[in-house]
Amino acid sequence: MVMSAKFASRAFHTRTDGVMLSQVQLPLSPATKPFGGLEALSTAYFTVLAHPAFPHHSVRIKKSRFCDGTVDAYTGYIDVKARHLFFYFFESRHDPARDDVVFWTNGGPGGSSSLGLFMELGPCTLKTPDNTTFNPYSWNEYANLFFVDQPVGVGFSYADHGEAVGTTEDAAKDVAAFVAIFFEHFDQFRHRGFHMAGESYGGRYLPVFASEVYDQNVKLEALGMAPINLTSIMIGNGCTDDITMFPAYYDIECKNVSGPPVLDIACQKWFQAECLDRRDYINCQTALQFCTSSIMDPFVASGEPSTKSAALGKSNITLNLSVRSQIEHYLDKPDVRKTLGIEPSFGNFSRHSMEIVLAFGASLDEVFPTSYYIGALLERGVRVLLYVGANDWICNWVGNEQMSRELVWTGQKAFTGEPLREWEVDGEVAGVTRAANGLTFATIDGAGHMVPMDKPKVTLEILKKWLSDEDF
Repeated sequence: MVMSAKFASRAFHTRTDGVMLSQVQLPLSPATKPFGGLEALSTAYFTVLAHPAFPHHSVRIKKSRFCDGTVDAYTGYIDVKARHLFFYFFESRHDPARDDVVFWTNGGPGGSSSLGLFMELGPCTLKTPDNTTFNPYSWNEYANLFFVDQPVGVGFSYADHGEAVGTTEDAAKDVAAFVAIFFEHFDQFRHRGFHMAGESYGGRYLPVFASEVYDQNVKLEALGMAPINLTSIMIGNGCTDDITMFPAYYDIECKNVSGPPVLDIACQKWFQAECLDRRDYINCQTALQFCTSSIMDPFVASGEPSTKSAALGKSNITLNLSVRSQIEHYLDKPDVRKTLGIEPSFGNFSRHSMEIVLAFGASLDEVFPTSYYIGALLERGVRVLLYVGANDWICNWVGNEQMSRELVWTGQKAFTGEPLREWEVDGEVAGVTRAANGLTFATIDGAGHMVPMDKPKVTLEILKKWLSDEDF
């Protein structure tokens, strides 16, 4: 579907230092592409894309020869009035003209997606603070791939006057608008399968983001725009429902599920009453602090995260601090910033934003169970993959598996009726899985919290099978 001629878009060319060079009007009509292919973009300046359907949003994008070396890469900003969200985009190594599009976000809240880019599934991996190494297991082996620093204030994203986002629902509006503008202007990606993926707090983000994209399609079609072909969400080690995750900590810590028992706990009822039923901020925070002191403090004191990292997966609870500092050092290099198009006035890069942590905490964003969104997406034909490192603790497989069985949707009986069975990669058992009617749950043996970091080959196989709609 091509937009009618009564709508117009505008493209502004700006140097990466922010100086305006020219303005070009690009009318949309059945005979004219909205902008053209990505190959039309410059490496020297940003092209700014906007659309009258989203008067407060625009996208700055430039070609950036960065990270991969075998395919084209692009970077830019999603501009929402005075808020600016940074993104990376890499074309598929396999068949960029045909392959699906995958959107990736890290969690936190407040974590930069540079973690996923440089430590997990991106086209390059940081081995030293100054150089990257080609990653043969990058997800752009089979898909065109986005990494987005969101919400505003995370990574290279910034606000002109300190504006902030404090809920996942508000963040979802900016993400959905960006997706619509991108697909409308670069129509070579129209009607491709679009998959939204992430991990950890992504269990909160992704169901809400995908729901916003799905609901927005009604608006797009009313304006004569092509709807987004939202195909699936892929949640890695997600925390989507605290009420099922808290009891799972007991299983992980007190039973021989992934490691030896550590302690007993008792906080579920308090959390249910104050955080979910009453949504009383002060009492909920008190309940969370009690649960933290009961669950996390003894676990950390036990030495489990560090002394048994090999068994639990190196990304189980604490990330490698040296790798984190390497990312910050690398993204603060002047030549790298010039390539990416980072504005000179931007300060030091930070992989994690405490301001976002506090803002989302103040709104009790984390306690709302996004399992309701997952069930609604499944009802609408959007496939859902829940993959979990078997040795993760913080968003463990026990809680995720229970949440998947308790999802309320018309396919629940068929899904729960399937037994957990082993699945394999190259003839070796990789974990256990259960699947029915578009919902798949899978564990990955030997992996911790960041599965693509611990098991890159296995995770790439998961992606390949998922994009091809193959059984595990």
